[in-house]
Amino acid sequence: MIQTGILNPGVLDLIARVRHTNTLVISDWAFPYWPEIETVDISLTHNIPKVLDVLELLKTNYKIGKIWQAEEFLATNSAESIKAFDDAFAGIPDVNVTRLGHKEFKEMVPSAIGLIRTGDATPYGNIILESV
Repeated sequence: MIQTGILNPGVLDLIARVRHTNTLVISDWAFPYWPEIETVDISLTHNIPKVLDVLELLKTNYKIGKIWQAEEFLATNSAESIKAFDDAFAGIPDVNVTRLGHKEFKEMVPSAIGLIRTGDATPYGNIILESV
C-alpha cells in the first residue's frame, strides 16, 4: 500500500502514462470540461487542494521541462499569489515558464494527456506541464 506522496489512484494512473514531451494540465475548480482528454477530479472544496499542492507532489516523480500559464494570471492576482507560483516554478531545475493569452492556453489543452482538476480558486492559476 502506498503511504507517501500521491495516493489518489486516478492521478497515479494518469501520470504513469506521461512520456517524453507529453503535457498535463492542472486546473482550478472552474476550468471547462474537455471531453477530448481524461480528467481526474480531486476537488474537495473551495481552495482544497490547490494547483500548487498538486505541483509540489508531482515534482518528485515528474520531470518538468516547460510550464505554460495564462498571462492574465499576472493582471488578476495579488503580488503574494504571483510570488507563490513564481517560487514554485523556480524550485524546478531548468524549467522554462511561458505565459501566453488565456485563449492560446486553452487551445493547448486538447493535446494534453490529461487534466487534474483541483479546488483552487486562483484566477487563471491553471498550468500546463510538459515532461522532459
